[in-house]
Amino acid sequence: MKHISLFSLALALAGFCSPLNAGNENYFPYGGVPKERPDIELSPAMERVYSDYTAVQPELNELFTNFKYTPITGLDYSNGDGTVSRRDPSKVVRANGKYYVWYTCRRTESPPRGPAGGNDRYPSYDWDLSEIWYATSEDGFHWEEQGVAVRRPEKPNAGWRSVSTPDVFFWKGKYYLYYQAFLEMPGLRGDYCPVSASFADSPDGPWTPANRIIVENGPEGTWDQDKIHDPYPIHYKGKIYLYYKSELGGRPKAPMQGLAISDHPLGPFEKYPLNPVINSGHETGFFPFKEGIAALVGRHGLEHNTIQYAPDGVNFRIASITHLLPIAPGPYAPDAFTDSGDGRGISWGLSHFRSLGGKGRSHSMLTRFDCDLSLDLEDPVFKETDTFVKPDVYYQFPLTENHKAAIRKRMKQAE
Repeated sequence: MKHISLFSLALALAGFCSPLNAGNENYFPYGGVPKERPDIELSPAMERVYSDYTAVQPELNELFTNFKYTPITGLDYSNGDGTVSRRDPSKVVRANGKYYVWYTCRRTESPPRGPAGGNDRYPSYDWDLSEIWYATSEDGFHWEEQGVAVRRPEKPNAGWRSVSTPDVFFWKGKYYLYYQAFLEMPGLRGDYCPVSASFADSPDGPWTPANRIIVENGPEGTWDQDKIHDPYPIHYKGKIYLYYKSELGGRPKAPMQGLAISDHPLGPFEKYPLNPVINSGHETGFFPFKEGIAALVGRHGLEHNTIQYAPDGVNFRIASITHLLPIAPGPYAPDAFTDSGDGRGISWGLSHFRSLGGKGRSHSMLTRFDCDLSLDLEDPVFKETDTFVKPDVYYQFPLTENHKAAIRKRMKQAE
């Protein structure tokens, strides 16, 4: 007891004499974290509050949100038998009095069979033997499929095996669709592919394929030598900023985001010399925000489950940490094409759920997400940081019987 009392007294004296509290009636940050950084020494944790984030609490942060999901209606999935799949939605576009979205659509005789079972009739993966389809909606909740936008071209043109993961761009009266253009079956060398594009005068087409590679894989030995995935164009600083994903070699996978810049939608594109510009994320969504670009960085990597921001479009930093980010988000971001220098953010879009149906029926489906990452919206329901889910959600990630046996063995050996 004597030692405890002396220790408590020492702490009290240290706090009384500390420069952190000199002249302050209360201990910092008693009473709340002030909006402006106080002129005192701070711990690294509290220093980050002022150096890394746009607000001192997530509820006040324009780049913090939680996400709400709603099933969309109007699209059929062949009773979930795995022969029909829709995934990787583009940004949502408003035209002709309705909303448009483009996406990967696979309609095959069988579900994916893996690289060993794939051939000219049967897909290896969910995005194999796919084409780009599109749908329209009056309200963003009910969608009507309109058919094929971009078909697989004739061999040996880029995309003859599969075209997938599209995104849309509008430039000087024309629409452009960028997509992964597979020149071989996915899975033979990972997901080796570059990016190609098609263009049209109307969102309803007809689409004219460029029939060439628009963004090439990097030379041997570079980080993006094997794939250029998830092309994501934004009109920024008078140019086309096209963000894309690649993966470093080895295991585990290390997807990161790169950037290629051009004066024209069909290139040539010059890759940013300090790529990758984001060190994490699988299917990452981007949108203009204020003078810069924001990014939804979901699955994989050191900084997964973050929303990031680059005031110059290239130097991204974490703006907030959140959860249940949309997979492959395609937001409604009308100023992605305007180069206004005053991005207003996003409040909804489409994304996908993947690996549905179980073994032998695997497919993906589109869904709607809503959020508050908009400077023109103030909805406190999206600013709540606590999300409670029922136990059965947690139990969807169980230990296998083999894993439990290994744990019991370790515990027994430790006795």
